[in-house]
Amino acid sequence: MIASVLVANRGEIACRVFRTCGEWGIRTVAVHSDADENALHARVADAAVRLPGATPAETYLRGEAIVKAALAAGADAVHPGYGFLSENADFARAVRDAGLVWIGPPPEAIEAMASKTRAKELLGIAPLTDVTEADLPVLVKAAAGGGGRGMRVVRDLADLDAALTAARAEATSAFGDGEVFVEPYLENGRHVEVQILADTHGTVWALGTRDCSLQRRHQKVIEESPAPGLPSGLAAELHDLAVRAARAVDYVGAGTVEFLVADGKAHFLEMNTRLQVEHPVTEAVFGIDLVALQLRIAEGHALGTEPPRARGHAVEARLYAEDPAHGWAPQTGRLHRLAVPDGVRLDTGYTDGDDIGVHYDAMLAKAVAHAPTRAEAVRRLAGALERAAIHGPATNRDLLVRSLRHEEFTSGRMDTGFYDRHLADLARSAPDPLAPLAAALADATANGGRFGGGWRNLPSQPQVKRYAMAGEEHEVRYHHTRTGLTAEGVRVVHAGPERVVLETDGVRRRFDVARYGDRIHVNSTRLTALPRFPDPTAQQAPGSLLAPMPGTVVRVAEGLTEGTTVQAGQPLLWLEAMKMEHRITAPVTGTLAKLNAVPGQQVTVGSVLAVVQAT
Repeated sequence: MIASVLVANRGEIACRVFRTCGEWGIRTVAVHSDADENALHARVADAAVRLPGATPAETYLRGEAIVKAALAAGADAVHPGYGFLSENADFARAVRDAGLVWIGPPPEAIEAMASKTRAKELLGIAPLTDVTEADLPVLVKAAAGGGGRGMRVVRDLADLDAALTAARAEATSAFGDGEVFVEPYLENGRHVEVQILADTHGTVWALGTRDCSLQRRHQKVIEESPAPGLPSGLAAELHDLAVRAARAVDYVGAGTVEFLVADGKAHFLEMNTRLQVEHPVTEAVFGIDLVALQLRIAEGHALGTEPPRARGHAVEARLYAEDPAHGWAPQTGRLHRLAVPDGVRLDTGYTDGDDIGVHYDAMLAKAVAHAPTRAEAVRRLAGALERAAIHGPATNRDLLVRSLRHEEFTSGRMDTGFYDRHLADLARSAPDPLAPLAAALADATANGGRFGGGWRNLPSQPQVKRYAMAGEEHEVRYHHTRTGLTAEGVRVVHAGPERVVLETDGVRRRFDVARYGDRIHVNSTRLTALPRFPDPTAQQAPGSLLAPMPGTVVRVAEGLTEGTTVQAGQPLLWLEAMKMEHRITAPVTGTLAKLNAVPGQQVTVGSVLAVVQAT
């Protein structure tokens, strides 16, 4: 029997596996980079082993170092999680060669399916080689790994070479394998997948369907099980195809077969030979623990002849530290608080007070709701996210809530083009107009007693405070009176440092207020306290290109030097942050007056990367 498991991963999935291991009485071992020294997964494990360095290539992609860590810590099994080396056959072999139990499929099955090119060949599907205008649009895709990294949609043949270069660089950084291929890109299909589970005794379970159509940058955002509204008989066809793919490679363990469904037909995409991020929705619907079943299979136990019955509906939303309104730019900083209401499952690799860094994926957590019907599950999840306390960097929380309540989603008519059509509306800021006043009143009571100190016999001058909210400045005014704090047009029912109750038009509303330096959270609205008198020197030269996030300069456009003429929208350089590449483009047509960035350079938020003078 397995006594100790090392998880060759980090963050949420490492914590998820540790939770089941703890319930089974299995000792846990974490590995961590220098950047993750104080990360939650390193803190909750029974033992932790350092992997020197910070980038994935230096740490979580070094299979030999991870095997050495497992042996040093006395682990007798390795769970790969997802991402990193989870679909690396050489790593699986190295684990087995070291005398350790590999909690995953055989290396031969990984080789057959983990490379998407070889998987397609196995199923008789050939990738595109000589792409012509008639083939467009096409998708450039990494052969190894997933999660949206190493993927580019190409709609113009002139963009193909650049897309191939960018995809190779991103795939190499994320997976240690730069192989990419090209396939047709089907517009507006649905991304549907089947969870499979196979033992060493010849039994293969197909555990329902999942719909993962809501995606940004080809990375899933909202997933659910079962996939709603599939044509009659299509779910059974997908089950049969998934089981056939598993049997074709003598598969063992948990895996997922993914399809694009369009015009009532299923098109094979790939088989992921690992646990998926969205596995909790399947667990909720079938009442199982997939990690526990992985452990049992690795110990040689047999599955039952039939899988358990599905019950109800489950929906999962991925909470990211990112700004959807600005190119999904990842965000960093201190996560002061993360809490959701009871009744919703929260899988996370962070806890209150943890720092969100630049080296890894921007996902903070997964929130999962299960209910007897789809409508109830969707409503429960949207309500829980809306009321969640998420204090720290900007997140996609508001986007998730609006997506879950969008008519196209609630009616089950969504497809992979959902955000292409609706992002502008869904990402539009709609902050609470009373949030600045609530913040000001809470601050007044915190600094001066319950109602701001002693009262005057004469009317006081209005107090003025300024806040930045959703990119705009807001000025609020309030008064100290004998009876307390007042503001025009609003009745102040209660004002305290952490809670304010205001009444407008006979309706009372409660505002929970939390302050961290100059950053204030009022319910789900984020504000920044501004100085009363702005600093006139805090200005940048016109045309300055500022780093939108901390990261690493990975490339500068070929031939780009100071004095070069550039066109508006022309890519100038590329930043890598949180395992994704981000293009920095010229804001106007003009002359490159200054170039401060070089490949390999680490930059912080707001760093001046270049200056373009308009012509």
